[in-house]
Amino acid sequence: MKKYHHRCQHVTKKNLDLLLEVTPKSRRRLELTDEIRSTIAHTAYMAQQNKSYGAITALTQQYNISRQFVYNLLYTLQIALILSFSISEENAAKNKRDEIGKILSLKFEGKSPHSGMSEVMKRFEMPNCSEGYISQVLKEIGAVLPEIQEIEMEGKFSAHLVDDEIFVKSKPILMTGEPKSTLLLGISLAEDRTADTWSEHFESILKANPKLEITGATTDEGKGLCSAIEKTFPFITRQPDTYHGVAHIFGLLRSRFEKKVEMAIEKEKERDRVSMGRKTDVTFEKKYELYEKAQKETIQAVEEYEDFSYLYGCIIHQLQPFHSDGETRDRIRAEQEIETALDLMDEMGIEGIKKDVKTVRELLPELLNYFEQTKESVNKCQKLGVSDSSLKVLYLAWQWDKAFTKAKKKGRRDRAKWERDFYIEYAQDLLGDAFERIKEAVFDELNNIIQASSPIENLNSILRFYLDASRNQTTQEFLNIFMFYHNHRRYKSGKRKGKTPMEIFTGQKQEKDWIELLLDIIEKKKPDFFL
Repeated sequence: MKKYHHRCQHVTKKNLDLLLEVTPKSRRRLELTDEIRSTIAHTAYMAQQNKSYGAITALTQQYNISRQFVYNLLYTLQIALILSFSISEENAAKNKRDEIGKILSLKFEGKSPHSGMSEVMKRFEMPNCSEGYISQVLKEIGAVLPEIQEIEMEGKFSAHLVDDEIFVKSKPILMTGEPKSTLLLGISLAEDRTADTWSEHFESILKANPKLEITGATTDEGKGLCSAIEKTFPFITRQPDTYHGVAHIFGLLRSRFEKKVEMAIEKEKERDRVSMGRKTDVTFEKKYELYEKAQKETIQAVEEYEDFSYLYGCIIHQLQPFHSDGETRDRIRAEQEIETALDLMDEMGIEGIKKDVKTVRELLPELLNYFEQTKESVNKCQKLGVSDSSLKVLYLAWQWDKAFTKAKKKGRRDRAKWERDFYIEYAQDLLGDAFERIKEAVFDELNNIIQASSPIENLNSILRFYLDASRNQTTQEFLNIFMFYHNHRRYKSGKRKGKTPMEIFTGQKQEKDWIELLLDIIEKKKPDFFL
């Protein structure tokens, strides 16, 4: 494209009038003469070549037409120029593929807004660098792609679902993924998040993948989502999100207790300062009484914080699938321990926490459903032909690795890393040359233990970056490309480094880069797209 642009600077308006005659199908059904259409195309083309900003807008206002109509005439002219200067159809298609590949890279790998993409393309003198053209191309690409991922696998295959929604303005984006691979199965811009809407989303996934069997789901407690799962998948076990169900609720409560302690200490210090600045003995006695009262309040706040933190820690400890010796935790015993901790929280007599304790208590019958998967995974690991002692060490290495990934505070991350590395080295000594093979098999099997919907929430945070960059303006077409990009791009770091979500899920090697794959699909579904 770039080659003939420079050769066409001398083309006169009369020549362009003639060139436009070769593509009458592009004419819009408006009362515009051929001469006016030629004038519009000529003006738009020369404005693009000379980087004259605002010319397209001026044309729309002058002739009372849409921007898209102007771009249609411009595209018609560009095709006519290609034919006029005998540039082969093959080269033209290759040039446009390269151009669109760069647009896709800037948008999804560079995470650039359309305005930023346009500026970069102008700097490197790339053709078709207007924001309108970029937006139109991405819309057309997204329209070719489905909002549900179609998975090509032989025979039946299964998946555990993780589901969540993210809001763009007042509309929810429904997202469903598979946690081990982080593969997105579907992403839908919806009008609401009712049970019926979620059910339609799930049924679309099943319709697009008739060989897919859903084995379970992990979600938060959204009413519409939970009702839809019960309706669409009545025979699966739903796992409540242990983070949203326990850690998030009690973590916020602990922060409140901690803040209360800080405020009590500051108040005590202030009372002490005031009482020491007495002028008379009578004043001192009054001020000192207030100081003593503040002291008691501080002691009470500290005791409440310590008691609650201890009980909260006991509950979190019971959520771990394995004991500190590598033995599998018993579900009934763990539920009893959590129930006891909740009873003691109630006995603290603090009105503010009773509602949250009740919420967790109501979740308890289903909260530890993943313990059943833990038993199943342990049974499969025991068939690997290594000693139980070696397996237990690897169980603990996996458990601390999960803790390291989830920890946000430096102290916790450092502790988790130290413990994980210790058990990894211990397992290396026990297993010798078989370590890597056994470790990979054990970790892969234990990753089937899904306690939270964090994998889909991580995707939410990635998508949020794009939504913020576009000022929360999005379309289903954009979401379709985002899903394709995520499912076929290679991870740059972490435990999935060098692999794509689709590769991990299917076990089939992805030979091409995600952009090449996408361009191939476009060319197959829309053969004239690059012409």
